Amino acid sequence: MSSKTEAQYDRCIAKCREVFINKNEDYGPSWRILRVSSLIDQLYIKAKRIRTIEEKKVNKVGDAIESEFMGLVNYCAMTLIQIETGPVSLNSNNNEDFKWLTELFDKQLLKARTLMLAKNHDYGEVWRDMWVSSYTDLIITKLLRIRQIIENDGKTKVSEGIDSNILDIINYSVFALIKFDEQNENNN
Repeated sequence: MSSKTEAQYDRCIAKCREVFINKNEDYGPSWRILRVSSLIDQLYIKAKRIRTIEEKKVNKVGDAIESEFMGLVNYCAMTLIQIETGPVSLNSNNNEDFKWLTELFDKQLLKARTLMLAKNHDYGEVWRDMWVSSYTDLIITKLLRIRQIIENDGKTKVSEGIDSNILDIINYSVFALIKFDEQNENNN
């Protein structure tokens, strides 16, 4: 496993974390009322937008695809937080300790990083040979699996659960961000 990959991964996660913090400062923890199914739909919307732009090769909204992959990372972390803690009541005053939420965010991304290191060891960084569009397709596949797991009341017979699929989505998204960063470096 390359220390280059670890450094690139950490830089991408740091950017995502900065967005998470800034958005929470702007909006507060309003996302804490969301149920897991709503967060999965938000992830699905982002992934479908990426795929549509990849297929049509036109981006009319103007937000960069990179920001959508960052959004996937952050919404995945929020989903894992909601799985662990549950959503807050609609009647809540939403005054949760932001330091605590940031610690939970960091905890979830550390789980994803640990998984990435293990899989990168076993798979030999094969992700570097893949197209970003393949990450997009794999992310959508994972989301469709999660939707089916939710339809099955969270039960699986032999498959990974929701959290494992979410961790994979984080890592595919970070791989895409690394590839975009490398393209930008090569173009400068």
